[in-house]
Amino acid sequence: MLRLTVLALLLSFSQAPVFKSDPPHKCGDCDDWNKPREPFKIFGNTYFVGTDGLSAILITGDAGLILLDGGLEQSAARIDANIRKLGFRTEDVKLIVNSHGHYDHAGGIAALQRASGATVAASPSGADALQRGENTTDDPQYGFGKADNAFPPVKNVKVIQDNEVLRVGNIAITAIFTPGHTPGSTTWSWQSCEGSRCLNMVYADSISAISAPGFKFTANPDGVAKFRRAISRLAELPCDIVVSTHPSATNLDAKIKKRAEMQGAGPDPFVDQGCKALAATAMKGLEARIAEEKK
Repeated sequence: MLRLTVLALLLSFSQAPVFKSDPPHKCGDCDDWNKPREPFKIFGNTYFVGTDGLSAILITGDAGLILLDGGLEQSAARIDANIRKLGFRTEDVKLIVNSHGHYDHAGGIAALQRASGATVAASPSGADALQRGENTTDDPQYGFGKADNAFPPVKNVKVIQDNEVLRVGNIAITAIFTPGHTPGSTTWSWQSCEGSRCLNMVYADSISAISAPGFKFTANPDGVAKFRRAISRLAELPCDIVVSTHPSATNLDAKIKKRAEMQGAGPDPFVDQGCKALAATAMKGLEARIAEEKK
């Protein structure tokens, strides 16, 4: 029986298609961001399949899988391997959605789309960035230049609207536009259940006021108002569990460690209604940036 089990595992690995990555992105943080991380269940049908410093979330359902974000170009192969480690197949990913069109969250999407044949969906500005393979011209980080910003363009991106619900079988995820970090930034929410217990899950896009040199948020008062509203909107979401695009922003390592130490005893450290804390930190950072620009 043991030999048969080992043989079956070897056969499953041998039958897995060879993943074809795009050339790796080069940046100062890329090696650290792309360090491997073991995939794990967050709750119910929701899993973390990203790298050490870049989140990618897998939601499983009765008609296929949904993948949120693709990391760097070199992260795509790690994401593919993590999906398979959990017992799922990248070929069963039917929908890939994006938080925002920067190389560290969108760089791997083109390769993952090729491997799966999935539909890719994003906000209007986000779709523009994905299809360009570069930040949009009104992005605060556009000034870093194409040499730093570019990533493999994504074909046939479905343009979605704010509050639109996307479905794959029994999975339903909602797009919540949270512009500011980029004009097309999108936060995603859905429900995951374990038995009769269902929790509100949030994949929070970056909401930090980071820019290339010379960019001023205060040059666009309407943009600042939208940024503030986006942060407030995140705080208002039904939010039992939150994971951000960079896992450190929502203390992923500390939660994993505490969950392991607790071994199921007591409340799950991932269930912390963390959207409010994340939003409060972001608002403080935005107001500090605005005050600095006004000096």
